[in-house]
This record gives sequence, structure tokens and C-alpha cells, in this order.
Amino acid sequence: MRALARAISLVEKRDPAVRELEDALRSDARIPGVAGFTGAPGTGKSTLVDAVVAFLRKQGSSVAVIATDPNSPFTGGAILGDRIRMQRHALDEKVFIRSMGARGHLGGLSLATREAIRLLGAFGFDQVILETVGVGQSELEVAAVADTTVLVLTPNLGDSVQMIKAGILEIADVFAVNKSDIDGHARVVAELRTMINMGPKTVWRPPIVPTIATRAEGVDKLWEAVLQHRKHLESSGRAHELVERRLRDETAEVAAEIARQRARRALEEDAALAERLFSDGTPYRTAEEILDRKR
Repeated sequence: MRALARAISLVEKRDPAVRELEDALRSDARIPGVAGFTGAPGTGKSTLVDAVVAFLRKQGSSVAVIATDPNSPFTGGAILGDRIRMQRHALDEKVFIRSMGARGHLGGLSLATREAIRLLGAFGFDQVILETVGVGQSELEVAAVADTTVLVLTPNLGDSVQMIKAGILEIADVFAVNKSDIDGHARVVAELRTMINMGPKTVWRPPIVPTIATRAEGVDKLWEAVLQHRKHLESSGRAHELVERRLRDETAEVAAEIARQRARRALEEDAALAERLFSDGTPYRTAEEILDRKR
């Protein structure tokens, strides 16, 4: 576990040694199942994830949890620390829990998160659960990383239609109506069904699973829905398409990061270039000049 934690720390710090590490682990690399849990704050995502981890451990699966949190503006570290809510798994060697900062990404998922998932596969974890901060539009980006996206809703968080805002319905593969023991859960379920029926007709119809995370009720049915969605991806051929899309997206992000590093280095080291930028005020022209340079 310590070796894995150190490896992910290197990934977060964007240490050049990460490239050598990934090359060394390439022969051991396998793709774990990734389930993304997202939703508005207050829906009980962390408690639900904790219950899912306990359920999977009873099934004999090893589980890794990556909780993406807002960053400290001073240290760059994750602020919320969802590990506090999952202390009962702290001594389980088959459970790995890591809070990772969003690193300034609007969607709450950084390039480091994608690389961390690959490391978790190399270290032999069967399942990876990705929990996002669920603030603003941050729910949308989880679909680009997870095989199955679970959108967690709950009654009495204001106008439920606002919770199911534009774009969210389309990215949800499974709906979990948590805290279903309180009044209002039937209305949320009914509105969800109406919106699904009004939406585009697709082969996969997102199931709606009531849960009570504090009592671990409905967790087995929720995970069964996740597995059914994975089977659908395999049978339809979309699983392979998703792998290819993620590799393209990650490659584009890596290229953008390398270009950003080159630009900053050039502007710091080339006084003439910086002077032309300041005198002409043409960032586009300067950027093109940097990108056209040979390394």
C-alpha cells in the first residue's frame, strides 16, 4: 500500500519518474472496473460509497476509492478528505482509499486521476470507485472516466428538477435515490421516470434504485445494476469504444500539459521572446512561435 501511495503521489506532483514507472508496470497493467459516483453535496455519496465498499469486500473483491476533492489554494492538497468517513476500512489491506485534489479542473477530475486508475489496475485492484465533488457541472466529467456513472439523488434538497439539470440525465447510467426512508422519495422516483421517458430512446434504460446508505439497504441491488450496465457495454461493443476514447482524451491532455510546460519554460528563459510578447501583446502569435520551435 505504501508503494502504491507513493506512486500516486508522484503522479499528482507530475514527477518525470512517472513515465518510467508506468513503463515498468506496463506488463502488469490491467483495466479495473470503474464506477463513478456523483451528485449534489448532501446526497450521502460518501456514506453510500462506504456501504458499497463493505458489500464488495463481503463478495471477496479488492476495492480502491478515489475521492476527488477541491484543492487547497495554498498547498494544492485535497480539502474534504472523504477518508474520514470510511475509517472502518482503514486496516483492510484489500481496500485503498485516496483523496485527490481536482487540481484546478472544472470537472473535478485531473489527468492524475486517470493515471492513478491505471496504477490501481497494475497493483491488482478488482474494482475502482471514483467519487466526485458534485459541485456545479463537475458531475459531467466523471462519465469520461468511469465505465458506469451512478448519479446519487435524495429527497428534499429543494426543487428536484434542479437536481436533474440539463446534461446530468444523459450521463447517468444508474440512478440511486438515497435516503429513501424519508418523505419525498416517491416524488423523486416519479419525476426521474418521467424525464427518462421523455428523453431519447436508447437501448440502455437507466434503472432507478432506492437506497438507504446508513443501513446499507438497496446496496446489493445498486451494484447489480452497475454489473448489468457493464454487461450491456460488453455485449453492445461500447466497452472497447470507451477504452479507445479515454486513451485519445488522455493523450490530448498529456500533449496539452507538455505544451503548457514548454510555454512557461520558454517565457521564463527567453528574454527576447518575453519582451516581444509584452511589447506586442500577441499571445496567439507567441504561442505559435513556441509550439513551432524544435525541442
